[in-house]
Amino acid sequence: MSSTNAKTYESTPSVSVAFLGLGVMGYPMAGHLALAGHSVTVYNRTAAKSQAWLAEFGSAGTGAHSHALTPTLAAQHADIVFCCVGNDDDLRSVTLGADGAFAGMRPGAVFVDHTTASASIARELAAAAKRSGLEFVDAPVSGGQAGAQNGMLTVMCGGDAAAFARAQPVGMAFSRAFTLLGDSGAGQLAKMVNQICIAGLVQGLSEAVAFGQRAGLDMNQVLDVIGKGAAQSWQLDNRGKTMVADKFDFGFAVDWMRKDLGLVLDEAKRNGARLPVTALVDQFYADVQQMGGKRWDTSSLIKRLK
Repeated sequence: MSSTNAKTYESTPSVSVAFLGLGVMGYPMAGHLALAGHSVTVYNRTAAKSQAWLAEFGSAGTGAHSHALTPTLAAQHADIVFCCVGNDDDLRSVTLGADGAFAGMRPGAVFVDHTTASASIARELAAAAKRSGLEFVDAPVSGGQAGAQNGMLTVMCGGDAAAFARAQPVGMAFSRAFTLLGDSGAGQLAKMVNQICIAGLVQGLSEAVAFGQRAGLDMNQVLDVIGKGAAQSWQLDNRGKTMVADKFDFGFAVDWMRKDLGLVLDEAKRNGARLPVTALVDQFYADVQQMGGKRWDTSSLIKRLK
């Protein structure tokens, strides 16, 4: 992961941290913590992934890195425990399970959860942490695989201001913005806002590219031109030309987007928000799954239109 080494790190005191979950996002995020000079203990459900991480980052920064066989063991010496797993159930397992992190954490330690999960699980775990004398910050991220590898994630946080203040300078090792947005659950709700925006933008871009191709336009040239005007967006800049090229292997899979949109639509049922476009795009992603595109990236919405 040579891109990980391009990050310039702020000077912060070294702390002992744990990182639970070494998937597409967690693996490079933990790597940045090591390169920034923190002592990192990693845990992954498949131990081979932890061993691979140690082989790559074991001598980075302080070099005082290790892996543990359970979340409890990973967390026992950590000032801050970072986590990035799959869903609410995975999160309960690594925090509250028989070998969960909460059982091993020292009083006053902070648990920072980067999983995209429900606001209700964030509030549940914040309450459980408080009962155990711990701190909990929900902190889902945006920026995708490239953002994790480059250490340029945007992190949306909910929780206690004092706990956030302890986590923020350490989390900047893999972030470009790490912001407190309110009480427990606010980070997850902000991530839902983020995904609503992305769903509509990707569908609009898909329709635009498909329309231009049907009209016989040079869409690479058109994207260059309209990208300098009001149509400009991150999606246009980063996914427009890859859509034209029919390439859909850029990290954030359709399966993951459907999980996220499911969280959004469930929350909308609770709070009464009307999301007609988001609900429609969610069904379009279901169509892509039926086409065999479960692991294609989210820009593959255009495949429905060809």
